[in-house]
Amino acid sequence: MPPKEPPRRRVPGPARPARPRPAPAAPGGPRPARPAPRPAAGRTAHRPPARRPRTIRLGNPRPRLRLVSLGLTLVMLVFVVRLLQVQAVDAGAYAAKADKYRFQEYTLSAERGEITDRNGIALAASVDAYDITADPKLFTPQESKVADAPEQAAALLAPILGKQPAELAKKLRTPKSRYTLLARKQTPQVWNQIKDLKKVYGQKSQPSAGGNGINLLGGILSEPSTKRVYPNGELAAGILGYVNAEGRGAGGLESMLDPELAGKDGKIRFTQSGGRQVPTAGSRGTPAVPGSNIELTIDRDIQWAAQQAITEQVKKSKADRGYVIVQDSRTGEVLALANAPGFDPNDLSAANAAAMGNAALQDAYEPGSTSKVMSMAAVLEEGKAAPGTHVTVPNRLHRGDRLFKDDIDHPTWYLTLNGVLAKSSNIGTILATGRLGATQAESNEVLHSYLRKFGIGSPTGLGYPGETPGILAKPGDWSTSQQYTIPFGQGLSVNAMQAASVYSTIANRGVRVAPTLVRGTKGPDGRFAPAPRPEESRVVSEKTAKTLATMLESVVDDQEGTGTRAAIPGYRVAGKTGTANRVDPELGRYKGYTASFAGFAPADEPRVTVYCAIQNPTRGSYFGGQICGPIYKKVMEFALKTLHIAPTGSDPARLPVVFDPTP
Repeated sequence: MPPKEPPRRRVPGPARPARPRPAPAAPGGPRPARPAPRPAAGRTAHRPPARRPRTIRLGNPRPRLRLVSLGLTLVMLVFVVRLLQVQAVDAGAYAAKADKYRFQEYTLSAERGEITDRNGIALAASVDAYDITADPKLFTPQESKVADAPEQAAALLAPILGKQPAELAKKLRTPKSRYTLLARKQTPQVWNQIKDLKKVYGQKSQPSAGGNGINLLGGILSEPSTKRVYPNGELAAGILGYVNAEGRGAGGLESMLDPELAGKDGKIRFTQSGGRQVPTAGSRGTPAVPGSNIELTIDRDIQWAAQQAITEQVKKSKADRGYVIVQDSRTGEVLALANAPGFDPNDLSAANAAAMGNAALQDAYEPGSTSKVMSMAAVLEEGKAAPGTHVTVPNRLHRGDRLFKDDIDHPTWYLTLNGVLAKSSNIGTILATGRLGATQAESNEVLHSYLRKFGIGSPTGLGYPGETPGILAKPGDWSTSQQYTIPFGQGLSVNAMQAASVYSTIANRGVRVAPTLVRGTKGPDGRFAPAPRPEESRVVSEKTAKTLATMLESVVDDQEGTGTRAAIPGYRVAGKTGTANRVDPELGRYKGYTASFAGFAPADEPRVTVYCAIQNPTRGSYFGGQICGPIYKKVMEFALKTLHIAPTGSDPARLPVVFDPTP
């Protein structure tokens, strides 16, 4: 054991002052803290031994760091791959999509050219119009704050647009689309009505008026457009045709000349934001090129006279239809081409589909006795007979397997060749054309060649849509009866323009000039380009043509003639009547008649050719001289006055019609 430390001696020192004792705490009060004892002087205070802190062992951080690094790497890799896809692989697609929403492109419709008559009077024109459109999203319940906004808007618009409310409501209920077309080609008056209605509902929607701030018709918009109008209604509708809902030609000259009339649409591209153009961003595009104006050979006034005359007679005769053609005998220009019944191209919904074509060019029918002038031309040109040649015409004539007759029973007629034409004798024509060859087959060949020269069986040259070339079989294919019926106009078929052209050829001293409807075009630069000159061909000699013109005068001027009702006081008139059996296209056999009249005036200095035909007249007379002769007279008189053509003042030749058979 270690030795014990000896006890320390207490050394006396100075007296310590007495420590004040804290006052005893009040009952219930907090006890005062006892001051910590101080260590005595010269003595070290006793401290409790310090506890050693407990150490926390952490796991190895490297796996966690690797995991975090791997995650960050994968995330960065995804971003890099996506960035490469957007900026490299699909850059073009995303740029296009951005352009689609950043840029807006619209088509600028080209203004369709006008169609005018020969004097510059508009027959078809384009005026300002509007396509009424809508933004369907603005009619959803979320946007409009109205559950049935499409139905309410449709009920307001239907009377203005002439549409069914259900149809409009269906178009407005397409929330996935921001565009729908409600109506095309509406007039400015219609759009003004809609704007006024929008203004009224805009005022009602104001909070001050008790509204919710949303205009029910705010989503109704418009796009500028043009509308085709025909200022003269039905006038020349058969020539002009019409345009479809897209504004493209769908019939007549509108279709035939659509490339020239339509022009070329342009485009405009501008920056947009929120559906509105950014003014400061500018725009670029190509301007629209307007279509060319077309000037026709038609004279509006003569067209009106022809259309009035044929319309009245078709109604009076209760006929299926009729047509009148007026042609300049020397140039081939068509001055009028009228059809009845017609249609109004301004309102196709009310048009009869059967009347929307041009029957004068599209109907193929047997011409009847107006065709006899070609037979006589062949006989005269071939030198087989002269106007005074005697032709004895019996009441009946047996040829082939048929017994032929004239339109009336008669005793034996003693006619000159001129009289055969004047009295329109079928039997006399068969006898005259029989002289064209040594055999009937040879005669057929000669006659066929002249019919072809006159344009039968070939297109007229107008190039009109749906035009028929007529029907003319080869002579070797003519049946036994056709050999004898074709000379007087049955067994072949023509259209009205072909029939008129035959008489213009005679009037033009034997030279056929292809008919024309277009005088020229005026382009966007204002320059007029005349149409190409029509084809010309000589059919018969000038001598034969003049002789035929004189013979045709007997039809109108001589009391023995069948066309006396076509006579015009003061003028020498050449003409020919026609009454043919009509083939009913539905039955496929003869039923009814085709009445016609063709001629020109003045007969000695021809200027104007007029042709009229009426199909299947069922009330009153069906003879061409009776119902078409007066139309010819009325239209010819008007044309001569309109064109300021004075009478020639010379007297007709008055060739003999009959001869005395007694020696």
